[in-house]
Amino acid sequence: MSARTAEDGADPDWEYAPLRIPADVGRLSAAVQLSLHAEFGGWELARVQRYTDGTRRVLLRRKRRPGLLPLPKLSV
Repeated sequence: MSARTAEDGADPDWEYAPLRIPADVGRLSAAVQLSLHAEFGGWELARVQRYTDGTRRVLLRRKRRPGLLPLPKLSV
């Protein structure tokens, strides 16, 4: 599966949530936020891209299941 397919949501078995973590958010803080999404939302890490300015682009994914809540907005 290509990254474009994943981000477009063309895969019917998975749902994807793109996040952008600003450069001023530390590694430990970002890890804690992603861990909370994994533990309470059922998300797993699909991809991380780190840019030269320090921002991170994160793609989370989870199996589609009825009744799961959508990803809340990060307060960063």
